[in-house]
Amino acid sequence: MARRLAIVGGDAAGMSAASSARRRDPDLDVVAFERGPYTSYSACGIPYFVAGLVDRAERLIARGPEQHRERGIDVRTGWEVLAIDLAARRLTVRAASGEEVGEPFDELVVATGAEAATPPIAGAEAIEPARTVDAAERLRAALERGGRSAVVIGGGYIGLEMAEAFADRGLDVTMVEQEDQIMGTLDDEMAAHVQDAAEGHGIRVILGASVEEVVVDDAGAPAAVRTSAETLDADHVVVGTGARPAVAVAREAGLQIGDSGALRVDDHQRCPGHDGVFAAGDCAESHHRLLDRPVNVQLGTHANKQGRIAGVNATGGDLRFPGVIGTAVSKICKYEVARTGLGEAEAAEAGIEVVSATIEDRTRAAYYPGAGPIWVKLVAAPGSGRLLGGQIVGVEGAAKRIDVLATAVWAGLAVDELALLDLSYAPPFSGVYDPLLVAARATAKLI
Repeated sequence: MARRLAIVGGDAAGMSAASSARRRDPDLDVVAFERGPYTSYSACGIPYFVAGLVDRAERLIARGPEQHRERGIDVRTGWEVLAIDLAARRLTVRAASGEEVGEPFDELVVATGAEAATPPIAGAEAIEPARTVDAAERLRAALERGGRSAVVIGGGYIGLEMAEAFADRGLDVTMVEQEDQIMGTLDDEMAAHVQDAAEGHGIRVILGASVEEVVVDDAGAPAAVRTSAETLDADHVVVGTGARPAVAVAREAGLQIGDSGALRVDDHQRCPGHDGVFAAGDCAESHHRLLDRPVNVQLGTHANKQGRIAGVNATGGDLRFPGVIGTAVSKICKYEVARTGLGEAEAAEAGIEVVSATIEDRTRAAYYPGAGPIWVKLVAAPGSGRLLGGQIVGVEGAAKRIDVLATAVWAGLAVDELALLDLSYAPPFSGVYDPLLVAARATAKLI
């Protein structure tokens, strides 16, 4: 009888694991349980669908359930895993019909993703997080029914992208952030440029205010948001205060939870102490190569890689996940925003001494049409000059430069080496000295 690999969760990590395992072992019985209606979808594309830049939700689906089935994977959408019995190698699953059934497995990949970390705000439970494609469809339908005002609670990546989506639809948008800056993953002077872009797009930003209540009407729809500063009209509300690993079922099964709140795994995505059990994606920890400790980084890039590694290793392979350095990119209104490695504030929190320099330049040769501002901040070790991180904010053409910095951080290059890298040049793309080289030279002078 064929061995059976069960996958809990049908998005990036889960279906990458299923596909990798199926390719390696065509005789393997692979079954994937997904409680929602979609598989392999782009959650990162949801703000663009809400804004109307993407016309149909189906375009966010990389590979639907039927496509996976055609490849020999038994995908069951609308099926929710309620419990995992590791000793008996058995799942308790609520089928789409509502019936609870037992499903055996030989190997297991837990890929349950993350869930909205809704703050303890009165009325917030009435707001559905727009984290899945079906939830985004419901939000867009509500927007198309009407409304003039929107409030976004939280000023991180998702909050800013959703605020822009609302503004693009012509709504009066207010963002409320309880900290003293938006986009807390950036250092404050870089975040200030992002705030300028948001406000220039018509988004009102309120900092240092806590949300005390989401006021709902008799039908359960939002009507207002009451903050410590004022009460805001709100026909639509999005809570963008972050997400936490969805690990409740795994915790109850006895799998180890790390300090980050995510499932503890080794570099082969194995769950310690349980042979044949793997975890991958937003529910799992990753090793941070600079901080030298486990972290929980929720990105589709890592989820797909970890899922593939889990699927290969579940079928007898020997792949390892080499870790993360915190590279991320986004577009916020008129600016592209990117970061990698450690920021100055993050390094200080970790007790790591650094030097840093920030420069302003142009994305293209100053005389070439379309040239615009770009700010680059580099963070380096004071003795060796090793590049530890970088942040970029600027107009079109700015953000993907972060990949050069990510490669340099990954490879352990020093800023004086970065300053002499053989980077490309033509007036439509940069000045004769790319802004990265200018920033590296400025940082090197401090060492």
